[in-house]
Amino acid sequence: MKKQLTEEKVFKDPVHHYIYVQDQTIWDLINTKEFQRLRRIRQLGTSYLTFHGAEHSRFSHSLGVYEITRKIISQFERNSYPDWPVKEKLVSLCAALLHDVGHGPFSHSLEEVFDTDHEEWTCNIILGDTEINRVLSAVSEQFPAQVAAVIQKKYPNPIVVSLISSQMDADRMDYLLRDAYFTGVNYGTFDLERILRVLRPYKGQIVVKESGMHAVEHYLMSRYQMYWQIYFHPVTRSSEIILRQIFRRAQELYVGGYSFQWMPKQLKCLLQNTMTVHDYLKLDEALVQTAFAEWAEEHDPILSDLCERFLNRHLYKYITLENPDEELLNEISECFSSIGMNPDYHMEIDYPFDLPYDVYRPDKKEGEKKEKAPILLLDGLEDISEISSKSDIVRSITGLHQGQYHLYYPEEPLKQNIHRLPDSLRKLFKLD
Repeated sequence: MKKQLTEEKVFKDPVHHYIYVQDQTIWDLINTKEFQRLRRIRQLGTSYLTFHGAEHSRFSHSLGVYEITRKIISQFERNSYPDWPVKEKLVSLCAALLHDVGHGPFSHSLEEVFDTDHEEWTCNIILGDTEINRVLSAVSEQFPAQVAAVIQKKYPNPIVVSLISSQMDADRMDYLLRDAYFTGVNYGTFDLERILRVLRPYKGQIVVKESGMHAVEHYLMSRYQMYWQIYFHPVTRSSEIILRQIFRRAQELYVGGYSFQWMPKQLKCLLQNTMTVHDYLKLDEALVQTAFAEWAEEHDPILSDLCERFLNRHLYKYITLENPDEELLNEISECFSSIGMNPDYHMEIDYPFDLPYDVYRPDKKEGEKKEKAPILLLDGLEDISEISSKSDIVRSITGLHQGQYHLYYPEEPLKQNIHRLPDSLRKLFKLD
């Protein structure tokens, strides 16, 4: 049963100014230990090594997603849209608040190495023996499963799912504004209030009033700029590469029987793939960075070097390659090996195209992962059209890729062995 707070709670927020909590269930969820853990998980992973202000947490982002969702629903209710059932409000707000509760430390890098999924962990936390589950179960016995179904995109009402997961959902709108604020750039700014005013629930989906098309164009261009200027920044990519290599090296050593001088239980469970929800909730960035500080003094030279680099921002340098062929990469690998470097850890080709991101794509091509629901415009005749069919700006960036191959490597060994490098590689690495 939905309960109102006797007194509205308010959070001061640099992005939304104020975040309002009126439901007892939402307040109780915020105060669970599982949600409080998000204070210890950075929203932008390793980006703080590139943009020093990017220290904001998934806690603040999750509150922001909740607030945008609350504003959208309030607008639906004020206008008494017949396609919005009032009974869906609480499940929508809970899913918005909890959508990231399953993120781990440096989440996306950790997921890539250990083949985990933060959405799966989110559902495990919602459905498991947790404080969050007990708060949700107080609403009804079925309520935790309903919230999890929204996260899994299986909830029967697609409007509820679209609020949290679509091409223009509350999640994306908050992280663009919040990440732009904390990185100190203007790329991610757009007219949120205008967008919220032109959203409509209509025939089982969320649409945008056609008069709001230009605000949506601005949002998509902001998203484009944020990805290429912030999320794919080559220095951030360097720190992510080193982070993944630390996890990969630790796992390789553990499987090989290496005796670590220090290994907390939670990381041991991670390395041996026996992580329970209880263990997972003990993982945060403070623990991981403590491990890195200890591992910087391990006897394994690769692990200790990687940890020292990450902790003290001695990141890999990079060069840009134009369509590198196998022959060139083999030459570089053999040269690195000849001067005592390990190509498995001391060279990596990075190409942002490989990341699961498109600025905007209205449909799914054969063999590709299904994209999120497209942005639909509603005109005065109540006809619906996909936005790229009406907008030249959106059409110009639909499915657009741009990027360059970057080869990342530690610079010091090359400088120390410059006399042993062939002229072609000295020129390639700009060591002449």
